[in-house]
Amino acid sequence: MKSITLVGSVIFALLSVPVLASPIQGQGDISYRNDVFPILHDYCLNCHEPGGKGYEKSGLNMSTYQSLMKGTKFGSVIKPGDSFTSIIIQVIEGRVHESIKMPFGMNGGLAKDKIEILKKWVDQGAKNN
Repeated sequence: MKSITLVGSVIFALLSVPVLASPIQGQGDISYRNDVFPILHDYCLNCHEPGGKGYEKSGLNMSTYQSLMKGTKFGSVIKPGDSFTSIIIQVIEGRVHESIKMPFGMNGGLAKDKIEILKKWVDQGAKNN
């Protein structure tokens, strides 16, 4: 009888432990305007707008939703609904050659929570919301 009481107490204790969620977990739709553009503004626009080195090399202008979705002179960087194959996520995560890891020259790269926001936005369809 004591072993049943002990097992019951352990199960109750485990069920009582609060679960800590990640900043993204449980969050609804990611907003381009409120969540994505601030990241692009802070980490990408210094190079990826007309006059910037990244823009001059690739043609990628990240100053508006429309120009971001247009992509580079080589093609699209975002495949709505598929963050894994979207070029923007590949270069941010460093799954490409080190010479094109973005943000360029940023030691350690973009913070994981910011990458997760971008990935979730792309996976949700990369909406202009």
